[in-house]
Amino acid sequence: MFNWITREFRRVFGKDPYYRTIRSLLGFTPDNAELYKVAFIHRSASVVLPDGSAVNNERLEFLGDAVLEAIVSDYLFIAYPEHTEGFLTQIRSRIVSRASLDDIARRMGFEAHIVANFPDPAMYRHLYGNALEAIVGAMYLDKGYEFTNRFVIDRVLRHYVDMEDLSHTETDFKSRLIEWCQKSKRTIRFQTTQDSEATRQPQFLSKVIIDGIELGHGRGGSKKEAEQKAAWAVSQIVGNDDIGDYFMETVDMTLERYKATAADGQVN
Repeated sequence: MFNWITREFRRVFGKDPYYRTIRSLLGFTPDNAELYKVAFIHRSASVVLPDGSAVNNERLEFLGDAVLEAIVSDYLFIAYPEHTEGFLTQIRSRIVSRASLDDIARRMGFEAHIVANFPDPAMYRHLYGNALEAIVGAMYLDKGYEFTNRFVIDRVLRHYVDMEDLSHTETDFKSRLIEWCQKSKRTIRFQTTQDSEATRQPQFLSKVIIDGIELGHGRGGSKKEAEQKAAWAVSQIVGNDDIGDYFMETVDMTLERYKATAADGQVN
């Protein structure tokens, strides 16, 4: 079956070896170029095998997502030895967010290599970031974890991610959220309680409640940490990491949607 797949890919992509393309794009020669071909195939352009199964990049994307998160987590753990788990989580989230990966993939030149079956790739959100994750998955299978780890650090993080800028961006999510509520004449409260079942060290749970609606929660070793995580969780729910003006507008729309749903009797 593998020979059939190889012939099919040659029919789709042509007879020229794909190794030179990967070397030009990623800076190394692959051992198995077929993996990287699959990594660029969006499900809309799936190659259908004789048994009816479809070959596309979704499985590689799934694998690459996990590998990429592990590499970034390890890198941040070493790079910021004095910072809290909450800080590391926030920075990692910004690095591996879909918007960030889309931008990195475009800057790496992925646009010309993605195979998709619709007129305008821009019609599908996160097409490029998903392909980047799939490439990481392909690389992991082809070259192993250590090679992939070094590639992500040297060719991705150090080239396309401004770590200093990320580490100094605003992290006081609670103050920013309270300020917005005051300007918008909305009520906000943080319902913070201590976990009575925690045995080794105190643990707190905080819930963000705006206009009577719980929008997010967080846990931490102190009330302050739990409340910051809860405010940050609200930003993740509405899909924006920066707590900027767009985020606040989205919170506003989210509240209105929740209220409308509750009015229809769909929320207790």
